[in-house]
Amino acid sequence: MRRCFFIVSFTVVVAVCVMLVISLVMRRNQQEAIRVERENNARLETVNTDMKKTKRIVRDRWKMKGKRVIAGILLAGILAVTLSGCKNTDNTKEEPEKPVITLGSDNYPPYNYLNEDGVPTGIDVELATEAFERMGYQVKVVQINWEKKKELVESGEIDCIMGCFSMEGRLDDYRWAGPYIASRQVVAVNENSDIYKLSDLEGKNLAVQSTTKPESIFLNRTDERIPKLGNLISLGHRELIYTFLGKGYVDAVAAHEESIVQYMKDYDTSFRILEEPLMITGIGVAFAKDDDRGICEQMSQTLEEMRQDGTSLKIIEKYLDDPQKYLEVDDLGY
Repeated sequence: MRRCFFIVSFTVVVAVCVMLVISLVMRRNQQEAIRVERENNARLETVNTDMKKTKRIVRDRWKMKGKRVIAGILLAGILAVTLSGCKNTDNTKEEPEKPVITLGSDNYPPYNYLNEDGVPTGIDVELATEAFERMGYQVKVVQINWEKKKELVESGEIDCIMGCFSMEGRLDDYRWAGPYIASRQVVAVNENSDIYKLSDLEGKNLAVQSTTKPESIFLNRTDERIPKLGNLISLGHRELIYTFLGKGYVDAVAAHEESIVQYMKDYDTSFRILEEPLMITGIGVAFAKDDDRGICEQMSQTLEEMRQDGTSLKIIEKYLDDPQKYLEVDDLGY
């Protein structure tokens, strides 16, 4: 019985001790947990504080960056407006469009003709464009009825005539700029012709373009070298006189040497040019006799400057061989 009591007592003591140990362990664990939690809370608070600081720094930086971006945008806008204002100011200072000079001519290669694109080109077109550009004008080249050239320039429909236009015998009909080119008026025949000199033309049929210098030479016959023709046929277009010659309708044609040479190149045909010229004449730009604007005189001076500075030579050599001989105008006596 006593033994049984001892065992029970011992068991109770052991159980109490175990309970105490467990209690102590749990309390210690609880305290440790509290301590760890406090440390964690402290660390978390520190982290939160750091994060808040970081966020604030980042936010401040973004604010600053945003302000810089806004300032940049505003600056760019101000610059754009300023530059735009400057540009507009420059536009308002642009030179007014140059006044237009209307130049009348007919199709007369290599002096004036339409290229493959239908644009006027040739010696006279290039010379006129350069000269009037220097004078402060822009040129409009128009094709005219050559027989009505005087009427057109006197009415003001065109400002001037420039198309390998001979000055000889017309000095009193127009106000002239030039001469800027020296040209030979010549006679051409077929290769097998028996005509070799001007006197051989007596009784022959000859074709010319109407209202040209060769027409007046053979009509007036003021030069004793010019014989009496069988028939003088005046045609309205340059190309027709060469067609008449090629077909045998006439015995000879008379025109500017450059025109005859150009026709032979263009149409792959061959004529023989007489060595003896009808005349050597100056080529000029014709204005109306009563045109007192001063453009004619300025044009004459500008063309001479172009002859002296080599501009005319560069233009002529693109179209004609031996270009220098066409610029020998000093001895023409105009």
